[in-house]
Amino acid sequence: MAILKTARLGHPVLLRIAEAVADPTTAEMRRLVADMVETMEDANGLGLAAPQVYRSLRLFVWRVDDGVAAIFNPQITPLEGPAEPYFEGCLSIPGLRGEVTRPSRIAFRGLDMAGQVIEGTAQGLAARVMQHEQDHLDGVLYPMRMTDLSRLGFTEELARNQDP
Repeated sequence: MAILKTARLGHPVLLRIAEAVADPTTAEMRRLVADMVETMEDANGLGLAAPQVYRSLRLFVWRVDDGVAAIFNPQITPLEGPAEPYFEGCLSIPGLRGEVTRPSRIAFRGLDMAGQVIEGTAQGLAARVMQHEQDHLDGVLYPMRMTDLSRLGFTEELARNQDP
């Protein structure tokens, strides 16, 4: 496994629509997932999308209660329920956080590392992380979702002023 370099805001790979993964069962994909997990954990992140490590592929990893999960070619659908604001951060935009409103419940569907269909629902922080990572696959960064840029700031300044 290896810690991968992370693309930062301004790099064109973060603005592209990522390509579908033809076969998630290959050794190359297993190695990429392992490296992405190690990279995410090293940075203390909650999720990481392949475009963030310079791979324009429809794949992301995220933390789950008992470890980490990976999903290839995900499809996410908002479910009934409130949309909630929350301050998000991003490994590709280090040091900043911004308030983004997202649906609190989602349904997801995609492929696991064995090429099997996985589907389910998520809510709360898990739903938010999955939507954030899905956005990366569509070339969208969280500031593009913000409706009030006065709610964007450096993490330290927000903490000093008692914003999340």
